[in-house]
Amino acid sequence: MPQAAHPSLETILEQARRRIEVTADELAEARRRREAIANALVREFLGSRVYFNGSVAHGDALTPLTDIDLGIVIAEALRTHGPDKRGPKDLMERAAAAIRRELKGAYPKLTVQTEGCKRAVLVRFGDPVHAGEKDFTADVICALDNLGAAGLFIPKMPTWDRSHPEAHTAMVLQAIEDTAVAFARIVRLLKHWNRRNGKPLCSWNIKALALGCIQQPTSLLSGIATWFQYAADELDKGETRDPARVAEKPIKLNKPRLEVVTALRKAGKRVDEAARLERDGYPQLAHDELAKLFNDEEMLPRPDQTAVVLEEARRFRAGRTSGITTGTGAGAQRTRIPAKSWAP
Repeated sequence: MPQAAHPSLETILEQARRRIEVTADELAEARRRREAIANALVREFLGSRVYFNGSVAHGDALTPLTDIDLGIVIAEALRTHGPDKRGPKDLMERAAAAIRRELKGAYPKLTVQTEGCKRAVLVRFGDPVHAGEKDFTADVICALDNLGAAGLFIPKMPTWDRSHPEAHTAMVLQAIEDTAVAFARIVRLLKHWNRRNGKPLCSWNIKALALGCIQQPTSLLSGIATWFQYAADELDKGETRDPARVAEKPIKLNKPRLEVVTALRKAGKRVDEAARLERDGYPQLAHDELAKLFNDEEMLPRPDQTAVVLEEARRFRAGRTSGITTGTGAGAQRTRIPAKSWAP
């Protein structure tokens, strides 16, 4: 009986991204809790507007879900709070009290924290969606419209900082539409790589960099390869600027910049090597390279290692026969995607 063909790298990535995407139960509960908080906030701050951001709003949440993000732009505080006026502390405390009052009945173990919180009110529901898993939290921002420039003032205790979370969400959703959903799927894979490899970048940095290079429909393999090269090149120049051009400081890295660039280049070479091995007719070796990249047997299991050894032996024999050992070099055949830099 003929042996079934080994799945392509694109198929393997598609299966892997489905394993890590937020579950339907988590997503439904996240939206329900987010709406409950939003309702509590608009009752406390009449005439204000709520916005949603973060992974649930952006369509790239992983499982298990770790947090949800939302904010309220407080109309009544426009003239009394802000830079050179009152800080955000009393607004955060009012928001926390409203959330406790409105949600405590539904979540008996609810805790709402402002003490020690620099930017957001921290909500812990104490009610995991799946038994045995850690529950997700909520980060709630008390924001002000910036009458003098684009974006919002958001807390940076004890004062304020500039940001534009509403524009960020709009940019991500537009990228998802422009790429026929590829943007969200590629970002989800990259966020998982980041989670499994020491978290060198925050999630927003991954997305901000993706906005500069994932701009049209593309395969998952080509998309992650393009991102690793683009991200390494951009961070080699300096930290990532706010795509909305509002935040005064670049996005912080979780590790020294040159260390992050090295990790990205190493990962990119691994993706290129996997693609080259697949083109050369070594699917087991290609699969093994991709599995090493993500470093997660549950998300992307390694192939049978006996088959890998046999294929490596076949490649070695072919190389000796032809006098070639490794082909034309990593990434030589990769399709390029138009990119744009956020640098001035």
